[in-house]
Amino acid sequence: MALPDSFLREIHDRNDIVSVISGYVNLKQRGRTRVGVCPFHSEKTPSFTVYPETQSFYCYGCGVGGDVITFTMKMDNLDYIDAVKELAQRSGMSMPEYDEDKSGIAREIKRTVLEANKEAARFFYRSLYSPEGRAGLQYFKNDRRLSDATIRSFGLGYAPASGSALTDHLIKEKGFRAADLVTANLTVLSRSGRYIDRFRDRVMFPIIDVRGNVIAFGGRIMSDEKPKYLNTSDTPVYKKTYNFFALNLAKKSKADHFILCEGYMDCIALYQAGFDNVLAGLGTALTEQQVKLFKRYRSKAVLCYDSDEAGQKAAMRAIMMFDKQDMNTFVIKVPDGKDPDEYLKHHGANGFVRFKALVDKADNEVDYFFGTLSEKYNYQTVEGKIYALNEAARFLAELSSPLKRDVYAGRLSEQLDVSKESLEEIITKVRREIDIRNEADAERQQERAEQSRMHLYIPESIDPALIHAKSKRAEKAEESLIACLLTQPELYSAVKNTIRAENFTMPLASKVYKEITQRAEAGRSCRLYDLTNAFSEDEYNQLSRILGEYSEKSLRVTAETCLAYAEAILEEGEKRTPQELAQESDENVMEKFRELKARKKRKRSADE
Repeated sequence: MALPDSFLREIHDRNDIVSVISGYVNLKQRGRTRVGVCPFHSEKTPSFTVYPETQSFYCYGCGVGGDVITFTMKMDNLDYIDAVKELAQRSGMSMPEYDEDKSGIAREIKRTVLEANKEAARFFYRSLYSPEGRAGLQYFKNDRRLSDATIRSFGLGYAPASGSALTDHLIKEKGFRAADLVTANLTVLSRSGRYIDRFRDRVMFPIIDVRGNVIAFGGRIMSDEKPKYLNTSDTPVYKKTYNFFALNLAKKSKADHFILCEGYMDCIALYQAGFDNVLAGLGTALTEQQVKLFKRYRSKAVLCYDSDEAGQKAAMRAIMMFDKQDMNTFVIKVPDGKDPDEYLKHHGANGFVRFKALVDKADNEVDYFFGTLSEKYNYQTVEGKIYALNEAARFLAELSSPLKRDVYAGRLSEQLDVSKESLEEIITKVRREIDIRNEADAERQQERAEQSRMHLYIPESIDPALIHAKSKRAEKAEESLIACLLTQPELYSAVKNTIRAENFTMPLASKVYKEITQRAEAGRSCRLYDLTNAFSEDEYNQLSRILGEYSEKSLRVTAETCLAYAEAILEEGEKRTPQELAQESDENVMEKFRELKARKKRKRSADE
């Protein structure tokens, strides 16, 4: 059986959409709605709108919309059932018994990939402690000085050097198909046409999401061969730009911050030393999606990057990304250019205390920048001061906090022995350039949003014919009627004998009305969230927009209102263009004319 309507209704009642989305997006009230910067695409001017009355959302910048379940699906990269489970857990509800939809191809693929990953992780772990994995175990225990407990906590393993050990194990002993393993990026097809393991002769690092699923792997070669690290490519269950290594462990920490490292081993070494709030990136530069994921759990970031030029650039980039999310950022400076793993080994039993001192005295983002600036330029020369001033002005101008800009402009002017006014003049000039650029971006986004509201802008993925009717009047009437019925399903009885799905000229509205009819006749609920699985993603996005915009009008919905919309739809549907009239027989034209005349007469009588 499917999930009961009553259970889904309770899920939505207990998970207010404003409350849930506020955990990801900074929402501000605007009339009857809430608006914020869209979490699904990059923008500076808020075009993401939440409609409390209909418990829906829609972004006028990228065209994404839905309800609290679809929002959770998109934000956490979950399928429908897992998103429902997440919301049920959030609100203290137990999942009812249900039959999984085996026909859901995407869900079945994800389930298979996760199961294959879980079995692969078990295989790698067992292989590490087998005779064949001796070199891998020696690397972890002797070279990296990891304990068995740490190895177990992270599920570390070893991928055998033989070409197809994992592939053979998963196919012959666990019943997976080769195609499933290719999808999971565990297996590749060789030039000779054989299926072989993607990871061979490497120590393995499982990447586990916050729900405990093994979603990917990182593999490190123990020789001088390249590449040094080999990571899972994006799969149906994994996007490297959306995850962190060890977030599943760090989220349990009671610390008010996370320590963000560059590499797996630095992260693991710090964890073993006693830091349970540490995580690492996944082999790519920090992304906007990762910063937003980070912010869901902590608002304070402590960066622990390499001290070389590349590490400093990465740290500065991360600082600006965290600043845009109104987060506090600090940077650890590990002495002598050591990485955290080397530093902990060097100090042995005192490693935790010594590194904790580094965390406690970590520079905030501005102090760190000033430190790198003083290393880069000679303040004793005019040329050095000018270069430093220009670079510092651009950095300070980019900061989101005016208070920070003011305080640190004063401090830097003292360090460089220049007037604060001169520095502020440069900052103001740079800030003006930034504002002009942002205003131009905002105007483009606003224009796009207005076009979307007027149905002039449509996402490239959606067929314009899907959401346009025969005329503007018909389009307005059709959208309004389905919005009325989704808001107050009980009003369906007022129009069921007046209008049918085939009377609608807009394909989406026709499809929605047909679904409303079927559910109403079966005595089932028909709110927006009941229709998630009945429509494509693009259709559901547009349906969310229609419902949300209608709720802003604050109209009093009655049976008479619905009948008026139905009559308008019928009238518009019977209108003919000159081309259509030319193709109609005289008899059909006269019949349509008589029907229209009779309907208008009935309407006048009803008004009197």
